[in-house]
Order: sequence, then structure tokens, then C-alpha cells
Amino acid sequence: MERTKFGFYGLWALKIVAGLAFIAAGAAKLIGAEMMVQTFEAVGVGQWFRYVTGIIEVGGGALLFVPGLQAIGAVLLTATMIGATITHLFVIGGSPVPALVLLVITAVIAWAYRHQLPVGGATERA
Repeated sequence: MERTKFGFYGLWALKIVAGLAFIAAGAAKLIGAEMMVQTFEAVGVGQWFRYVTGIIEVGGGALLFVPGLQAIGAVLLTATMIGATITHLFVIGGSPVPALVLLVITAVIAWAYRHQLPVGGATERA
């Protein structure tokens, strides 16, 4: 399927927004920004989970720009945002809207690169 110029540049815009957002948020978690430490303290799972989440966010954000691995990065980040949304709704409170916006963006990216994902043990080509 051929992409339009609008679709090509729109997808790049989404990747840039998501990539920067996740790399920044993940870095804040990894360096121990006070707000992140407090948030994960409120979650109650332990600070180790802040590091795991930070690694997933930085790694997933970077994968959005690696040819052939964009879908994996987007799926990891989509799953992370599902968890963040559930956490906001049922554990720590606060608005889930930022997590939902990033969830939609990463889901769109994952859909656009779905041909990179293994399907039934084989890789489907578009």
C-alpha cells in the first residue's frame, strides 16, 4: 500500500512527538526526578518499577526511529500507556488524559508498522 505525503509526514510527526515525550519521561524516571519518585511511591510497587518503566520508555521511544523495529517500540509503549491509564484510574488518581493521548498516538504508529510484527510465526509483508 502506497502512503500519501500527508500520511508519511503525519506518521513522522507522531513518531517525533511520541519519541521525545517518552525519552524525556523515561529519562526523568531513570535519573530519579522527585515527581517520578513520589508517583511510583504512591503506586506502591517499589522504586525498581520506576527503573523498569524508564528503560521501556527510553528504549521504546528510541525504537520508533529504528527501521524494522518501529512496531515493537510502539507496541511496548502502547502497553505501557494502557498500564499508566489503569494506574491513574484505579490507583493514584489524577487525569489519565495524557496517558490516553500517548496510547492513541502509539497505537496509530503500531498500526502503521503492523507489517513488521510476526503473524502466526511468519512476518507479513505489506
